[in-house]
Amino acid sequence: MIQKSLIIALALSTSISVSAKRTIVDEEAYLQYEKEVQAKISREDMVKSMHRFGHGKLNRRVTQNTIEQLPDAITDDDFDIHPADKVALGKFLFFDKILSGNQNDSCATCHHPFAWSGDGLSLPIGEGGDGTGVARTTGYLESEVHERVPRNAPQIFNLGAKSFEIMFHDGRVRRDDSRPSGFLTPAGDDLPMGLENPLAAQAMFPITSSAEMAGQVGENSVADATSVDNLAGVDGVWNQLAKRVQDINEYVELFKGVYSDVNSAEDITMVHIANAIGAFEGDIWRADNSAFDKFLRGEEGAMSPNQIAGMNLFYGDAGCSGCHSGQFLTSNEFKSIGMPQIGPGKGDNLPGFRDGLDDFGRERETGDIADRYRFRVPSIRNALLTGPWGHAGAYNDLRAVIKHHLNPADALANYDQTQVLLPYRRDLSALDFAVMNDEYSRNSLLSNLDIENVDLTEEQIDRLMDFLDAVTDRNSIDLRTDVPSKVPSGLPIFD
Repeated sequence: MIQKSLIIALALSTSISVSAKRTIVDEEAYLQYEKEVQAKISREDMVKSMHRFGHGKLNRRVTQNTIEQLPDAITDDDFDIHPADKVALGKFLFFDKILSGNQNDSCATCHHPFAWSGDGLSLPIGEGGDGTGVARTTGYLESEVHERVPRNAPQIFNLGAKSFEIMFHDGRVRRDDSRPSGFLTPAGDDLPMGLENPLAAQAMFPITSSAEMAGQVGENSVADATSVDNLAGVDGVWNQLAKRVQDINEYVELFKGVYSDVNSAEDITMVHIANAIGAFEGDIWRADNSAFDKFLRGEEGAMSPNQIAGMNLFYGDAGCSGCHSGQFLTSNEFKSIGMPQIGPGKGDNLPGFRDGLDDFGRERETGDIADRYRFRVPSIRNALLTGPWGHAGAYNDLRAVIKHHLNPADALANYDQTQVLLPYRRDLSALDFAVMNDEYSRNSLLSNLDIENVDLTEEQIDRLMDFLDAVTDRNSIDLRTDVPSKVPSGLPIFD
């Protein structure tokens, strides 16, 4: 108990500095790339420094420019609609730890209603951790986690909409009709057919990650299959997990009621499981009843004058709508905005390093260096609820995120490391800021920016915050009823 209390006390501490320094292993490559980065940053800074807007009086009436850019109101036709019994089945599966290798975490571990479909942490603590949300620790003794999950747990609001065809920060799961399964994913042609939408396809993969749900090799047969990339084989990850569900009578009866092609336990597949989870996520976390939505549906008084002023800035001088466009306020494209890189990285290395602490984002999937540091543009609907923000959860203040967009170089140079929400463990914490503490690495984050500097006053930023309030669905604030009291496996829902 003493050890557990100590770990909880230190869970969110960033006051103990143990940050490692990056070690140069190829000085020639390092120096060459450093020159290229410095030259590129210097050229871009000259251009971006000229991109300034005047600070005229804020307009609290909807401008013609805004009217021309406003999207259509969202309707049921924009979503996949699922039967209630399928959503209920997906709810059980989403919270059931039976789908993790060591049966100690679930989808909800990193995407919990109490944290608005995320986990409240900068970087998730997956398989081996203990606790829920910001109180989660790195675990204890032989069962403790081996690593942090290297990217922030993305929010799930509105991902059941038909326009969301790309999943994950780097887009590694996306709809692709040229593929037998209908999706381009890390599984290639091993991905089975029958997955109903990208949200269901996405659900096939956290269970195959050793850090997220599978566990470490030698701990269980699911982890062993994961370690040799055996996903679809007879003894692969997906069949093993489906067999666990087949062995629970309550689940068998539920699946029979939901799927016409399930007549016995043996008929249940991981595709059925993923489709049910996708139905739950897409149905329960639909968020399209904000003040902005009411305004788009014709309620002229739905938004306050300050929210309208923020909307005018959003679609006007602030330039936000260039990326956050359409009904769900995202272009679904990939952009580089110089977001801070914290945590263990994804195994990528800038020239000169071999520590794997970099994360090249979309480049990892396309192989194109032009995509370096590009990540999927998130929807800003419900953004007030879904922090920390950024692909690595580096910001815990949404206003700071706005300011980062206005001047990424200044934001990186003055980045406040104390805002990071990560459970402390000496070996893991030593890696958290190695990239940000290295000037060469930090400058590299600025070498491929897709945005320009914008000069806004504090009052204008206030109004943008007001608009973010306007696109927050009040029905999403209290999600307590989204948590079941129990699951068919009988495993505990909470640690």
